Amino acid sequence: MSVVPRAEVVTGDDGLARCAWGASDPEYRRYHDEEWGTPQHDPVRLFEKVCLEGFQAGLSWLTILRKRENFRRAFTNFEIDRVARFTARDVTKLLADEGIIRHRGKIESTINNAKRAIELRKECGSLSEYFWRWEPDPASRPPRITRETLMGMATTPESAALSKDLRRRGWTFVGPTTIYAFMQAMGLVNDHVEDCDFSGRTTEPTRARAGTRPRTRAPRSAATRR
Repeated sequence: MSVVPRAEVVTGDDGLARCAWGASDPEYRRYHDEEWGTPQHDPVRLFEKVCLEGFQAGLSWLTILRKRENFRRAFTNFEIDRVARFTARDVTKLLADEGIIRHRGKIESTINNAKRAIELRKECGSLSEYFWRWEPDPASRPPRITRETLMGMATTPESAALSKDLRRRGWTFVGPTTIYAFMQAMGLVNDHVEDCDFSGRTTEPTRARAGTRPRTRAPRSAATRR
């Protein structure tokens, strides 16, 4: 692979330019190309991502990514109603599972958050409806997304507000930095850098853009617009 002069993207052997982090490891490349920043509305995947971002605290995302299938097995594919029924016996079993991060606080947080997700679902209709209320107005976003811009954006007003609301509802391990990483991954914001072929911003059509879902804003009712 060759790094372009601006060092913002890395051009792979397939001729596609990627955010530099997305070319640093084969697992990252697949995740960057197929998942990260693609608008996600599946409630199971949204819940999973909130939980895994919590597990990541203090670790690299690559560590979690490599263990993700183990997490899915251990937490019944993050099916919210099933996780909410986990008991102290399940916690003990999970603490002995070498395939996941064996942190009691994070394990118990996942079970707690499943219960809170059920409450939220009853109030808002779905996790998707709730989380997509917090999609930033495009006018509030930086005019250009560069590595330098992103390095100064560990949190945003929207991630801080969403974090605060989740904590008010009893969710745990959902700080503003964790929540901004969640928003980036689930496509609530488009933080692929300017020249990444997966950003939807490059001037020439590419195979990457052809395979990317349109970045349309989710509809929001008048009651939920801020």
